[in-house]
Amino acid sequence: MNSKTLLFVLWIAVGPVFASRLSAQTPAVNFPAASPACTLKQRVGLTDIEVVYSRPGVKNRTIFGGIVPYGQVWRTGANQATTISFSTPVKLEGVDIPAGKYALFTIPGENEWTVIVSKNAAQWGSFQYNEKDDVTRFQVKPVTLAESIETFTIEFNRIRDESAVLNLVWDKTVVPIHLSVEVTSQLVPQIDAAMAAPGKKSDGFYFQAATFYYNHDLDQKKALEWVNAGLADNPRIAYEMLHLKAQILAKQGDKAGAIAAAKQSTELAVKAEGPSSSFVKMNQDLIASQQP
Repeated sequence: MNSKTLLFVLWIAVGPVFASRLSAQTPAVNFPAASPACTLKQRVGLTDIEVVYSRPGVKNRTIFGGIVPYGQVWRTGANQATTISFSTPVKLEGVDIPAGKYALFTIPGENEWTVIVSKNAAQWGSFQYNEKDDVTRFQVKPVTLAESIETFTIEFNRIRDESAVLNLVWDKTVVPIHLSVEVTSQLVPQIDAAMAAPGKKSDGFYFQAATFYYNHDLDQKKALEWVNAGLADNPRIAYEMLHLKAQILAKQGDKAGAIAAAKQSTELAVKAEGPSSSFVKMNQDLIASQQP
């Protein structure tokens, strides 16, 4: 056996052990992710929503119609499939979605996107996507931006008690998904039960209850009773409560009462916050709206 053959035999025998020892000695290094993970939490009304996704960047690439092809199921992000969870039932674009955790897939198109809510929330990418797992799918229209957004972003906007818009944003495209939740049927029985319970109520509770009834066009007579009950305790935020009272009276058609309450609110707001208080302008606008 010549020397070259001997060296080869020794390497075959010893090399893997040596390489294994080197590998075992290499310390773990935590490298930055190419598409960092993100968890988005948002409460809409009484519903807690959580979105977990990864955020790829444009990086001088063509995105939609390029690395994200039109007409194919997309994981709506990078790495694992994007997931979305709801603590209560919701509606997405008017479609009922039960409470639970789902994968959020999309099929991008030049003029229309398909949004897919899948019950298979634990999967890598969209490689295991199966239409049989669809809870629902619906179409939405994308909106074109003037400037490019570098990093893929999922965000909530236009948040109200019973609605919000979930935006998928990347490069020059925004895909708005309208979300709605039920609040009134859940909250009204709780408010009424709390009002009927024995014991003194705080002025803050009266204010919140009256505000909810006012904003949701519920019983304005009750709303007015509650705001008056709160004012009877001479609260620190009397100017805010008086502004609400003016709004309720205006909604009831009592113009004179609305103007009087707004003027009282302004006087107290100036004393508490100065002439630059936002309530000065809000009361001025309300009074102007009640003038003949």
